[in-house]
Amino acid sequence: MISRRAFMINSTLATVGILAMPAMAFNSQKRDIGLQLYTLRNELSKDVKTVLEKVSKAGFTSVETYGFSTKDQFWGVTPTELKKMLDANGLKAVSGHYNSGSFLVDGDLSELKASIEAAKILKSRYLTIPWVDEPFRRNLQDYKIIASRLSQAAVLCRESDLQLVYHNHDFEFQKHNGITGYEILLSETDKNSVYFELDLYWVIHSGNDPLKLFRENPGRFKLWHVKDMDKNNPTLNTEVGNGSIDFKAIFEEASLSGMKYYFVEQENNFALDSFQSIKSSCDFISKNLI
Repeated sequence: MISRRAFMINSTLATVGILAMPAMAFNSQKRDIGLQLYTLRNELSKDVKTVLEKVSKAGFTSVETYGFSTKDQFWGVTPTELKKMLDANGLKAVSGHYNSGSFLVDGDLSELKASIEAAKILKSRYLTIPWVDEPFRRNLQDYKIIASRLSQAAVLCRESDLQLVYHNHDFEFQKHNGITGYEILLSETDKNSVYFELDLYWVIHSGNDPLKLFRENPGRFKLWHVKDMDKNNPTLNTEVGNGSIDFKAIFEEASLSGMKYYFVEQENNFALDSFQSIKSSCDFISKNLI
């Protein structure tokens, strides 16, 4: 017969184990280090296959695509061909930045639907809207229209087992009558349908605090861009760990933010060649942040 003391100990251990499971799963998820392929845009235009091989060898396990169009596909490679190359290198295209054409302005669904089909072929989880042209984001009414379009796009994505995500730059944090465009996008979209990819560099560059955004909007930021800020010139990027952003403090609040995946991105200012730079960033994250 099991004693009451032994029963209580076993029950407590079991409870602790159950409570620990989500954290363990999340920590495992964080080890999936991703790369936004825009970082290697100059190389991709020459040889997609070799670039993906080098991305895998640098230590990345997932990527975020960009640049799809119905005319050129992905840098001259079809979604089906790209999926085979990714599989051959043990990479997953978890997310993609897709130009939605004029959808955010006039509701034309043609390019958005083509993007959804491409994302489905890649077996992505997220379809990310990366940019809004300047003429269509000049005031709060513009942002209200964008929020409405995002909500509409989220329905189409959900029908294809995708989740819609919006990626920020710094312009969303400009104030219009005391309110930022980002506040409108967050408040006028359903928190269970429209998610956000927080570009940590652009948030900090705009004078805002990612941790404050996490506290005010828990669970909304499913994706991150991990992009460091040059210490001498904050308008430039640098390898993760070489700049001024305290990523350790941010990663400690990953659960609060809702983060599932993150992607290293470096748009400029490579200290080394681009492949050495992405490996440097990957190594820093692996050794210091996860």
